[in-house]
Amino acid sequence: MLNIFLLLVGFVALIFGADKLVDAASSLAKKLGIPNIVIGLTIVAFGTSAPELVVNVFAAINNNTEIVLGNIMGSNIFNVLGILGVCAVIYPLAVKSNTTWLEIPLSLLAAVAVFFVASDVILDGTGSNIISRSDGLLLLLFFCIFLVYNLMIAKGGNDEEESEAKDYTYLKSILFIVLGLAGLVLGGKLIVDSAVGIAQAFGLSERIIGLTIVSVGTSLPELATSVMAVRKRNVDIAIGNVVGSNIFNIFLILGVSTIVTPLQVAPAAFTDIIMNIAAGLLLFIFIFTGRGRQLARWEGMVFLLLYVGYLGLLISQE
Repeated sequence: MLNIFLLLVGFVALIFGADKLVDAASSLAKKLGIPNIVIGLTIVAFGTSAPELVVNVFAAINNNTEIVLGNIMGSNIFNVLGILGVCAVIYPLAVKSNTTWLEIPLSLLAAVAVFFVASDVILDGTGSNIISRSDGLLLLLFFCIFLVYNLMIAKGGNDEEESEAKDYTYLKSILFIVLGLAGLVLGGKLIVDSAVGIAQAFGLSERIIGLTIVSVGTSLPELATSVMAVRKRNVDIAIGNVVGSNIFNIFLILGVSTIVTPLQVAPAAFTDIIMNIAAGLLLFIFIFTGRGRQLARWEGMVFLLLYVGYLGLLISQE
């Protein structure tokens, strides 16, 4: 019970920290004259991925490698099947922006990249599958290319888009940045430690905890952002937020995590890696082969049913 309580406290601290960090950093950047587009593509995007990043860095430092990979795969699967499934049921999601047209295939490519960097036994004939530091550096290079591309696309668009940055004083911004970072660090450590404790208490593997409780908890900012966007009929934001988060998770967070500690990939983890590819492929098929370039309500229901089925498969494996 104590571990469950600490896990909940960790999630609250993590999400509070990410929210305060984004608000304060955005306000400070706006006062310093940084363009809205740059704020959105860097500070806000990093902020929504901060929970996964912090949790994974702590897990990697503690050598809880199953939580590291489980959190990333679980978050990406939940983002597509869970979040987009819920959003599409609320309101059909149409793809309109050119950026999303590229990001959806790129997120599928990122999912396939994980399979290749993790398949040492198949590709190299080695005795075990390890995502090495060199693999992590390669993923980070892809992330840099993705970030530069987005900045170039954004500069060619409307640089005066409405920004929702808070209007804090310099002192308040710095105070909230420190407070936000403290919340992220405290929350991340509490989540990793309590998740390991729960796994041991219930006889569950760290992989299952990472794929379910930890991944869903760290994806709450994406869920809240996407659902609010859909309710306001900003469907491009809902899809872009989820797809962009998936690309961040693999190229940035997995890259950083493996540089901290190379990841040993258990055979069971390939179920999650393949499921992540299948979710990305299905999103690609639904968006680009259907009529009207949209994710319809029935397709959202298919996503939700697949996610429930996937959770059932995880339970049966235990």
